[in-house]
Amino acid sequence: MTGAALPAPRITAKQRPGDRIFSSAAVLAGSLILVTLAAVTIFLIAQGIPGILAEPGETTILRDRDFWSYVGPLAFGTLWAAALALVMATPLSVGIALFISHFAPRRLAQVLGYVIDLLAAVPSVVFGLWGGLVLAPLVRPMYAWLTENAGWIPIFNGQASATGRTILTAAIVLAVMILPIMTAINREVFLQTPRLHEEAALALGSTRWEMIRMAVLPFGRAGMVSAAMLGLGRALGETMAVAMVLSPSTVVSFFVLGSTNPNTIAANIALSFPEAYGAGVNVLIATGLVLFVVTFVVNALARYVVNRRREFSGAN
Repeated sequence: MTGAALPAPRITAKQRPGDRIFSSAAVLAGSLILVTLAAVTIFLIAQGIPGILAEPGETTILRDRDFWSYVGPLAFGTLWAAALALVMATPLSVGIALFISHFAPRRLAQVLGYVIDLLAAVPSVVFGLWGGLVLAPLVRPMYAWLTENAGWIPIFNGQASATGRTILTAAIVLAVMILPIMTAINREVFLQTPRLHEEAALALGSTRWEMIRMAVLPFGRAGMVSAAMLGLGRALGETMAVAMVLSPSTVVSFFVLGSTNPNTIAANIALSFPEAYGAGVNVLIATGLVLFVVTFVVNALARYVVNRRREFSGAN
């Protein structure tokens, strides 16, 4: 009787110098992301805590308020403007992406894809100039009509601004700014829908819209959420466009057509930082820490939603 067969020796590939260099570079690049994030976090916490603990009247920025009374309206304005922009941009981006991926002829789809990509490269200051000088005067009649005919809706109930520089105008500019990146992501996600799913739906007698509703949209749901959250992240941190369009004040108001509008954290930092000194700089850095936390929470929620949909794939 022979003994038990010995396991075959494990064959390992010989490490070449190029392999070691590439793997080391990849590890270094991944580590730099964590190091950069940790450095930003440490800086914001170290420089922001003195601003959070600043007493009322200690700085010209706080005046007679404490830090939380100062940052509360700014956080509200940031979330309110970004939410309005996301509500307007999400259906538009999905519709444009569906038209490019499933309805437009090939040549027209290519041209529209180039235009969308080019729109994403426009600087934010250009959008700010367009919003303040072109869009604001154009929307004044519409705002007056909304207050007169749709005043029963709380967000339209009040006196419309005579300049058109309102939180809704800023939200429209933000929606235009985040539209290209959201459309590009949705387009690529919709194009990844398995061809067999689409053909099977059409073979069963579905119309093109029914095929999109049953095959394309469910497959791209996680990508649509990712696109929306990426657009929301940019809207939360946008500075110059909001600062150039909005006539801000430290208020909490859901009325979107008035001359008194809440400001955003990013725009407030850009407008106040040149004149800040001493503890005032720490207060502005502390507001940046609040924005950092809000953005982190939003992205964490988006990642949670995307991971819940990860089990659905084209092979299921």
